[in-house]
Amino acid sequence: MIIKKEKELAGRQLSIETGRMAKQANGAVLVQYAETMVLATVTCSKEPREDIDFFPLFVEYQERTYAAGRIPGGFFKREGRPTEKEILSGRLIDRPIRPLFPKNFKNEVQVAVFVLSHDQENDADVLGAIGTSVALSISDIPFDGPIASVRVGKVNNEWILNPTFKQVDESSLELVISGSYDSILMVEGESHEISEQEMLEAIKFGHQHIKEIIDFQRELIGECEVTKMEIKASEMPEDLPKKVDDLILPQIKKAIKIEEKKSRRDQLSATKDQLVEQLGEEYEPYQRYIDEIFEEVEKREVRSIILKEKSRLDGRGLDDIRPITCEVGVLPRAHGSALFTRGQTQSLGAVTLGTKIDEQFVETLEGESSKSYMLHYNFPPFSVGEIKPYRGPGRREIGHGNLAERSLKNILPADENFPYTIRIVSDILESNGSSSMASVCSASLSLMDAGVPTKCHVAGIAMGLIKEDEEVRILTDILGDEDHLGDMDFKVAGTREGITAFQMDIKISGLAFEVMAEALEKAKNARLKILDLMEQAIQRPRSDISQYAPRILTVAIPSDKVGMVIGPGGKTIRRIIEETGVKIDIGDDGIAVIASSDVEAAEKAKKRVEALIEEPAVGKNYEALIKKITNYGAFAEFMPGKEGLIHISELDTSRVGQVTDIVKVGDKVMVILKNIDREGRYDLSRKEYLRRNNVKDKDQEQE
Repeated sequence: MIIKKEKELAGRQLSIETGRMAKQANGAVLVQYAETMVLATVTCSKEPREDIDFFPLFVEYQERTYAAGRIPGGFFKREGRPTEKEILSGRLIDRPIRPLFPKNFKNEVQVAVFVLSHDQENDADVLGAIGTSVALSISDIPFDGPIASVRVGKVNNEWILNPTFKQVDESSLELVISGSYDSILMVEGESHEISEQEMLEAIKFGHQHIKEIIDFQRELIGECEVTKMEIKASEMPEDLPKKVDDLILPQIKKAIKIEEKKSRRDQLSATKDQLVEQLGEEYEPYQRYIDEIFEEVEKREVRSIILKEKSRLDGRGLDDIRPITCEVGVLPRAHGSALFTRGQTQSLGAVTLGTKIDEQFVETLEGESSKSYMLHYNFPPFSVGEIKPYRGPGRREIGHGNLAERSLKNILPADENFPYTIRIVSDILESNGSSSMASVCSASLSLMDAGVPTKCHVAGIAMGLIKEDEEVRILTDILGDEDHLGDMDFKVAGTREGITAFQMDIKISGLAFEVMAEALEKAKNARLKILDLMEQAIQRPRSDISQYAPRILTVAIPSDKVGMVIGPGGKTIRRIIEETGVKIDIGDDGIAVIASSDVEAAEKAKKRVEALIEEPAVGKNYEALIKKITNYGAFAEFMPGKEGLIHISELDTSRVGQVTDIVKVGDKVMVILKNIDREGRYDLSRKEYLRRNNVKDKDQEQE
């Protein structure tokens, strides 16, 4: 049976439909907004996995290029590995739904969202989250939903729900919010240095519409026959939790008081080994349950210390920031570099400046474009003392890099003022909490070290939360274990003026806006302290870029002269490149970008291009090349592509009998442009040049 519901949302038609497509999935929903359409399906394995201690959820988000009436680029002409946009969209769907599955549910669940139609105006990612919520809710998969996602913008001081791509470009912020009817579950976005109060208003605005969309979802869910599958009962012996608790509690309390991460974890590991030995062979079949109970005891005791003693794992107070060091210029040949260390989290930032040909080509459903600014984040296993295979960047690296990239985007100079391609790499050398925010700091420092004229520094901080009933503790600059055992991971990046990027994941329901406001205020205080330390290392961008970076000069070429500069078959521009050794790229806008590590070569090439487009000026001196001899004078090229006549009477200060007495073809002489007649012909005078400059002979003329 096909069930379809429709409503108007922000001036566009939103529809949700089930029962027509993908009927063999556990749940399948078609969501359409204007002319953008996604199919969201959910599938679940019949049996739980016994060999894992985590929930096996897999979210795939795929864009079909036919959705926008396009054929994929490249040799194979079909969709390949996921794009960065697809990975980030999948994460936006994964993060809000993951906490809403039962804790002991271990069946594999796969969410697949296909973009089937794209109208070039409305983003499909929030529709994927809405479709996933409904598909899970009408399936037999246990799920504590529904949830909804919206995008929020602000144009001309007015809040915009689900702004179009054009409105996003004009907006002072772009915020994706996911939530249940009662709570915010996820926030992610970027902004132009907005205030904490403005961000809260944006979240409240978005949550009002989330509730509206959830009510709409419930209309369809209520018409579906839903019977949820039974979760396999635990086979754990009833006495095991108490037995484990009694055996390890004193050692756990002692271990979590160890402030150094490695020593603390070594002690916890030794305690677990001792526990297994004490339990004996009788409990070997229940190792998975033992591990879960052990972690629960650790979590309970850590949270208890924070709530009751207001003390952290590393001994800090709730609002304390770990010790910070900032170093710049640490890599001799990188164009800019910085080492940012906060406690046991360390990011090495490196900036490389390139030319237009180094821009990243991007192909999306919206069309083809290029990026002149990139930030790439790497998380090698040694940063947490582990051994793992080195492969390409995973979803975590893509997500963290994107957050750091967006944090800095709005403080970079405009392309016309700094026509370089900028690539930043953050290599995480140590990690114990908030490496993405450390990347923001190292990137900001390395940009200034590279001489990039950034507006100001950007710093980032991660906030945490422990909440039990009515007791709430907000943690500043959280550790990795505090993130894992806590209830919130709230990353905020910004300048002294305001917030530039943010990402929040909530693991509990019912977080009050007052708590969020307090967390934002504490994040601001921490951010300002970090900015103080960064400014001590380097307060403003260096006055010049690295000697190893290419020098880039630009020349604006009038549209009617682009062809002349390029020359037939590119002959003219190639000759300049070969003779000067520079790189030259002429854009569609007529801007010629000249790049070379040799400043003199770049200046020489620039003068050559400027000479090609220069307009002749009456009264100006020119070096002219004699091209043709006649009885009445000589024709000479005084500018590229410009020839004029030096009449016989204008060849010398004394009377000239024959033109060849003074010049021959191939000679170079100095002339003055005397006149441009109504037909655009040029009258040149060597005589006038000799008189004005008091030149007596040819040798002096050549000098």
